[in-house]
Amino acid sequence: MTTEHSKAKIAGYLARFFPGHDLREDEDIFSLGFVNSMFAMQLVTFVEHDFGITVENEDLELDNFRSINAIARLVEGKRAATAAG
Repeated sequence: MTTEHSKAKIAGYLARFFPGHDLREDEDIFSLGFVNSMFAMQLVTFVEHDFGITVENEDLELDNFRSINAIARLVEGKRAATAAG
């Protein structure tokens, strides 16, 4: 899966929760007020389940989940770390 494919998958997931808003890849979903604590947990679960990675406690920084680009970077970083062994 390419980074662009990951971004498209993340954008598709987020679009289900933010109807009527065309979310840009660099838009901060926290500053837009789209995220509450329950949705943040749903987002972590989506990332783990749909990308087959484990989000560790040290990954639970807002900066890793602020935007489509940030989430895609987290996913790609976790995959690269897993591939490196």
